[in-house]
Amino acid sequence: MISNQISLRPSLVVRILWAVASLLVLISVAGQLTVYFTGCSVDHWLVKLFNVGCEHNMPTLFSAFLLTFAALLLAVIAVLERKRNASGVSYWAILSLGFVFMTVDDLFALHERLVEPIRGLLGGGNLGFFHFAWVIPGIALVLVLALFFLRFWLRLPSKTRFIFLVAASIYLGGSIGFELIGGYCVEEIQESRPLTFIMIETIEESLEMAGVIIFIWGLLKYIADNYKEVRFRFDGISEKE
Repeated sequence: MISNQISLRPSLVVRILWAVASLLVLISVAGQLTVYFTGCSVDHWLVKLFNVGCEHNMPTLFSAFLLTFAALLLAVIAVLERKRNASGVSYWAILSLGFVFMTVDDLFALHERLVEPIRGLLGGGNLGFFHFAWVIPGIALVLVLALFFLRFWLRLPSKTRFIFLVAASIYLGGSIGFELIGGYCVEEIQESRPLTFIMIETIEESLEMAGVIIFIWGLLKYIADNYKEVRFRFDGISEKE
């Protein structure tokens, strides 16, 4: 059972998330530049531990944490909406399950397993922007989901609607937009990991984390603005929103 008394400091939570994300990106950039300019092995354990382009390391765990946090907040909203018999409960629940799937995908890179099968279906060769071929079904899925959630999104409060739009734009700009640019870069430069691609990859992962953090902020604000019985503490001052 969820208590109707929740003591949080959303502004502090979001500042901490921004700080951790920024620190991880800076360490990753420092490590990649060290590899590029000094000849240090890209497989050095410390470089791999913080490389945002690698799997099963600190940035991956943090990204999974962000997605899980968002999923939990969405589940809380779904429960609260159901208690007051509000419309749109199923949408909040579906979003929560979607973020659970995104967490699993982030941890195990499930979407990357689609690359080779799709490249095979397309005949292989130079695919340019679609070098990472998973983006093709990815774009199709985004369009389908956009249509599915459109009515729900339009019914949200204007502030929440705007925050969600910004968050989605930033996240998709990184996960799909920069993935397309990175694919083109790989095929044109013809190097295993050119510095240009490394920087593109870093921007991509940074935008993904930024998009989820902004989304989390929007969820926290939605709860604060729409549930007067739920207590939040902003900047050390306990108040009802």
